Amino acid sequence: MSEYEKEWFEKDYYAILGVTENASAKDIKRKYRKLARELHPDANPGDADAERRFKDVAAAYDVVGDEDKRARYDEVRKMGPIGGAFGGASGPGQANFNVGMHDLGDLLGGLFNRAGRGRGQPGSAQGHGQGRGQRGNDLEVELSLDFDDAVNGLETVIGLTSEAACSGCGGTGAEPGSLPTKCESCDGKGIHDENQGLFSFSRPCQRCGGRGSVISSPCVTCGGSGAEVRPRDIKVRIPPGVKTGQKIRLKKRGGPGRGGGPPGDLFVDVTVKSHKLFGRSGNDLTLVVPITFSEAALGAKIDVPTLNGEVVKIRIPAGTVSGKTFRVKDRGGSGDLLVTVDVAVPSQLSAEQRQAVEAYAEATTDSPRAHLGV
Repeated sequence: MSEYEKEWFEKDYYAILGVTENASAKDIKRKYRKLARELHPDANPGDADAERRFKDVAAAYDVVGDEDKRARYDEVRKMGPIGGAFGGASGPGQANFNVGMHDLGDLLGGLFNRAGRGRGQPGSAQGHGQGRGQRGNDLEVELSLDFDDAVNGLETVIGLTSEAACSGCGGTGAEPGSLPTKCESCDGKGIHDENQGLFSFSRPCQRCGGRGSVISSPCVTCGGSGAEVRPRDIKVRIPPGVKTGQKIRLKKRGGPGRGGGPPGDLFVDVTVKSHKLFGRSGNDLTLVVPITFSEAALGAKIDVPTLNGEVVKIRIPAGTVSGKTFRVKDRGGSGDLLVTVDVAVPSQLSAEQRQAVEAYAEATTDSPRAHLGV
């Protein structure tokens, strides 16, 4: 078992985040963001303790912030005494075991979301045998977009500071010019098998930690971990029509893998700023346009702005009521432009206007409320 998996038994991720075990996903996310801001290396330059806690908080949120991982983690924590009984005989980590015809080792492997055996290849940086690589953590970053950019889409660069593959060794953990070598203790398998009658135990190799390889010359930059905390610029393509709350997944741009495992993913959490004129309804843009009483009663052609700065004309039929919506095809970014007219009532009238309105009132004999019976 990798050190990461061992932490599922040894570390209380809820306590690290300062929440209860029955905390809601929203509360967990809120607490994580608060701690991440407070402990971020950029806010605490040179503070090793803050950096360590920042990593612990990120690791905790990676598990309990994910619905599926949290369910597995809770189940594993309940199995603590049972797991400890098997792990105690084999030193650090927990043991895989088989009983009769049932491969309970695979069951536990699936529970821990372990990478399968046989991932390493001879001559690779992962080792020569069946070492196990751990997938990197998924990361999340917030991105605020202008309304126009969200509608039209764009390519932009996101800056973040997080764990990344070591710039010195490229993530191998070995000093440049060298590679991890095959573990002689387990012959590169990463495990030791022990047959005890009905029971067959497989335990991680203590020498290589289950990786199948050892690092004789650790990288001086990362100390052999293969990862370092550093700033990164990541190019991201924002598709047209993205909305607030939408997450964009960038595969393999998250935290670095361990022991040759693949990187995690980066999720971009989008927030779209409002526009002073336009709104959105699905893929369409919306716009409220005031018109005069005479334009509504007699009909007119009016100018209407579009998001790209062009002006289009729409025809207002005679007798148009306030609140009627007109659709302008292909003028709403990836959709149409929905124009809703609002008959404007002046708050003040000149003497000439008042005289005209009074004349209209005198000439009007039909009440618009006749159907109400009043």
